[in-house]
Formats: sequence, structure tokens, C-alpha cells
Amino acid sequence: MNKPPLVEIKGIKKIYSLGETELVILKGIDLTVEEGEFIAIMGPSGSGKSTLMHILGLLDRPSAGEYKIYGHDVLNLQDSQTAQLRSKLIGFVFQQFNLLSRMTARDNVALPLIYSRGASRSERAEKLLADVGLGDRMDHRPTQLSGGQQQRVAIARSLVNNPKIVFADEPTGNLASAQADEVMHMLRDLNKKGITVILVTHEPDIAHWADRIIHIKDGQLFSDEILKPHVPRETASHVSIKPKGGFFLPPAELAEHFASAVRSILSNKMRSALTMLGVIIGVSAIIAMLAIGAGAQKDIEAKLASLGSNQLMLRSGARHFRGVGGGAGSITRITFDDVKAIEANKQFVKQVDPNVSGSVQAVYGNKNANTSITGTSVNYPSMKNAQPVYGRFFTETENVNMERVAVIGQTVATNLFGTENPLGKTIKLNRKNFRVIGILPLKGAMGPQDSDDVVIIPINTAMKRLLGNKYISTVWIEGVSAEVLNDAQDYILELMLKRHRVPDNMLDNSYSVTNMAEFQAVMSSTTKTFSMLLGIIAGISLLVGGIGIMNIMLVSVSERTREIGLRKAIGADAKAILTQFLIEASVLSLGGGLLGVALGAGSALVVSKAAGWLVVVSVFSIVMATGFSAAVGIIFGFWPAKKASDLSPIEALRYE
Repeated sequence: MNKPPLVEIKGIKKIYSLGETELVILKGIDLTVEEGEFIAIMGPSGSGKSTLMHILGLLDRPSAGEYKIYGHDVLNLQDSQTAQLRSKLIGFVFQQFNLLSRMTARDNVALPLIYSRGASRSERAEKLLADVGLGDRMDHRPTQLSGGQQQRVAIARSLVNNPKIVFADEPTGNLASAQADEVMHMLRDLNKKGITVILVTHEPDIAHWADRIIHIKDGQLFSDEILKPHVPRETASHVSIKPKGGFFLPPAELAEHFASAVRSILSNKMRSALTMLGVIIGVSAIIAMLAIGAGAQKDIEAKLASLGSNQLMLRSGARHFRGVGGGAGSITRITFDDVKAIEANKQFVKQVDPNVSGSVQAVYGNKNANTSITGTSVNYPSMKNAQPVYGRFFTETENVNMERVAVIGQTVATNLFGTENPLGKTIKLNRKNFRVIGILPLKGAMGPQDSDDVVIIPINTAMKRLLGNKYISTVWIEGVSAEVLNDAQDYILELMLKRHRVPDNMLDNSYSVTNMAEFQAVMSSTTKTFSMLLGIIAGISLLVGGIGIMNIMLVSVSERTREIGLRKAIGADAKAILTQFLIEASVLSLGGGLLGVALGAGSALVVSKAAGWLVVVSVFSIVMATGFSAAVGIIFGFWPAKKASDLSPIEALRYE
């Protein structure tokens, strides 16, 4: 069976639509190229010679015709398959060199190996650079090399994947005569090693280095001149056109995309910094707002916890959580007998604490302060988490005997005693002497009320010696568990209605029993909602930062269009280009996110120190903000990345 030719084209046409008119560049070219040939394509400017080379090199698609490589039709392949053919089968030497300025000579030569997934990239690149006489210039960037040296780097790059065919587009057009001869000697040596070489030139002396000269004129094959008969060689004619397997890119390719992203960012430091600024502000705002919100929630939860757990509050008179009710005690009353009756039910009730309260003037020496006073039972410390930090609480004997002893809050202690020890001192409450026996733990403010601006005295003393109350205003009931609170609430209300024979028309203004666990849940839920609202507001600025990233990435795609064309020419498919620019957008966004986390946490600590607020920088908020910033980079970077991946290789290479 006859071996199929390396390249075979029939009836190749290329037509550009210019509005209502058509520009025909190629008018039906037929050409066969055998493996190992050295061919020069000549023709005047505009004849179509470069267009023909671009179609042969799979950089462009014809408008009509057939194209086979080793007998395989290559015009209907997928993008990834075409990219694989360019990577495995074809090498390009461009007139403009098309070296990436941010890379060294070694990295430029090794670049195609990333897309072909070749191993030993550096070793292979170094060997080829040594072969073209640049062993001592491997770490130089293109701007540090002469034109001839740059072209030699481009030749080394075209050979890195051991191609079957090398296309050279005006390879000596930008070189002096001596340098041009060097390049042509290299191409001739490659051909002697069995590599098919097709070069495009308009210079007759360059064309005569080839064994076969094809003349193109007005889009047609004008002549096919054989200077030296081709001698076929026994070489393999297999070519793989299977798509690359797997959805994810290999680590080496991802590492190159990441390195490319970092190089791009560092090459435009000011622009990158300004782009990241929007993300930095957004993330720092999220971290700071969530820290303040979480701190507020913790503070409220701590204060609610100070009220005790599993508790109900009984008051006389209607008390609606939302709405308007009658004043406390406006219809019915609470007595000590009621308290005993409630406490007797051990199925629901663990302990009770009856309270009365009022306002008094507290005086010590020449200092005085208006404060609130609460008469309680001996159960107050355990039910309110208020065991004195200094001294002690009063005893049941002191309550029964109506002794004038007092336990004071931190604010009262500061207002009356300053730095002096209050224990054992005598203060006047509404001109009556009370001995200070303890100091309550610090509770903090609860809304407009200072929970530490209070004096606690025995309830009997408060009712009969100080305030003159006949009835209890509030009873705190601790349930045996959280599960029985609802049943206990119904039981206590029914008990009070029966004991006081409340008529049906007075039920609404009789007694109210409030479940403090429900109150705490509502407060906690409200605080969480408030925190999330703050986070959402801060997140808006992060979205604005994402728009900035999208704009900059669009600019980057425009600036690097030729680079995109080069990467596609040497084997990158649409997925690789898409991934590269998504990584770049993500690096920008994630870098801004990490800086924003540091700035936000620092800002929250500054606010905490300056305003005295509790702030909580949680791991969740850091992870969420960082993840959100990365997501912003991917989401807002997708359109520019998709735009880059959809570029035609030849259109990108022609971009000015």
C-alpha cells in the first residue's frame, strides 16, 4: 500500500466577506508535500502565499476545499484536536520572532512542551539552545538578544516537540545578510535531518536554498519548480488526532499559567495594585463588618445569658412582646402565697425569685448617685449568674429579719467609692443606712440600661423598710429543663387566673408569662440578620472590585492578543487559554482578598480599641471572604478569558 503524503490539499479557497463584496485570496490551490521536502513559497505581496502557509499550519481555516495530513482529514477536527496537531506535528518560525518578553530564552523554548505535556522541559530547551549556539544566553530575555539570536531562539522553540514539519514565515525578513545566512543554514540542517521545511519568502536568493519553489500569483498556483529531486525516506507516518484526555489540566501546565499570571501582574504593578484595591476594600469591609456584627451578637448573647437559662418571667398586668398592653399590676396582684404555690410544683419549677424594684438616691460621704434598687430572694445569684465577685450575698435569715444589707453593682461601686474598697462600708439609700456586703460581677449595658448600676437588697427589706410595696412586681421562674418551659408557662398562667378568680372580661389585662428563651432566640436571630445585612452591604463594594477586575482583564486580553495567538500556534487549545486568564483574574482577586483580610482584621481591632466594642474575627468570615474574593475573580474574569480563548490563532497573531 502506498504511503500517504505528509500534506495534501485540493481546491483550497479563502474568501473574506467585506460587507456586500467578497475578497478572494486563494482561488483553488492544489498541492502535495512529501515528508522531508524543503519547499519555498514565493509571490508578490497580496498574492496569498502567507494565507496558504497559515492554512497549511492549521492557524487558519479555508473557506472551501480539502486538507489531509497523512491521509487524515483535518478540517473538521475539534479545537483541542487541531491544537494537538499544531503541538505534536508542526513548528513555527515567525518573521516577528513572537518571543514572550517576560520570559527567558530557556522558558520561551520550553513553552510548547507545556501544551504537549512533555517531560524534562528545561533539559530539552537547554539542549536545543546549545544546538543553535545560544548555550551562554539561556537566561537572557528577548530584549537582551540581537535579532539573529532571537530568530535562533524561535527556531529552537519550533523544534522542541520534534515536529514533522517546520513553517518559516519570512524567517530572514528582519535580519542582516550574515544573520540571514546563519538562519538558512540552520533550516537546511533541519531538512537534512528529515524535517519537512516550508518557508514563505519574497527574496529569490532565500528561495534558492530550497529544493522546490512554488510560485503563487493572484491566489493561484502559478508554477511549481523542482530544483532538486526529492528522495523519499522511510519514516513513520502516524499522527495522533485524539483529543487530550481529562477535564483538568496537568500540574505543570497549571504551574505555568500561575507563573504567567504572576509575571503579568508584576509587569504592571501600579495597574494591578489599583485593580486589587477594589477587592481589598470590599473584603476588608466584609471582615470588619462581620467582626463587629459577631462581636455585637456575642455581647448580646452574654448579656442575655446573664439573665439565666430556662426561665420564665411572671408579671401582673398585660405584657405583650409586640403590641400594647396594660401597666403592670393595673388589674391583679402577685403575693408571696402565689410565689409559694408556683414553687410547689416540682414537675415544672426548679426555683423562683420574686422581685420588687424602684429608684433611690445612694449616698456615701460627699458622693451621691441616682440608681435603681431591686429587692430579691436568696435565689438571685444562681438564677442570674450573679455570684458576688467580692464579699457575699445576703442570707435567708437576713431576708426574714429585714436586715439592711446591700450588694452593689460595679457602676455604683465606682460612683460612690472610686478606688476605695466598699465592703463593710455604710451607704444611705433614701436616707436609710445599708451595709455593703458584696459586689456583683460586671454585666455591661443592656440597651440604654446599665445592668451594673443597681443595688440588690433582701426583698422583705425592700418592701417593708425602703419602698413600701405591698405586692411583688415580678417573679422569675426557672424551669427544670428547656423542654418543660411551654407547659410551665401555661400552667403558671392558669394557676394565677384560678387563684385570683380573674373574670373572663379581665383575662387580657390579668397576668403575663414571658418565655425568656424565646426572647433570647429572637434577639439572637435579629443580631444575626443585622450582621448579615452589614456583610451584604460590604459585599457590594467587593462586586464593584470584581467589575474593575473584568475591565482590566479585557485590557490585558487586548494587550496580549499576539501572545494568545502565539500560544495557540504552539499548541494551546481554548481550554488552556481560558484557564490561563481565569487563573490570572483569580490571582488578582485572591491576592486582593488576602490583603483585604489582613486590613479588615486590623481595622476591626482598631475599632475595638478605639470604641471599646467587642469584635470577633471568625475563621468562617475569613474563609467566606477569601472564597468570595476568589469567586469574584472567576466570575468577573470569565468573560475576558472566554473572549481570549475564542480568538482565532491567525487573527490574534496579526493583531496590532
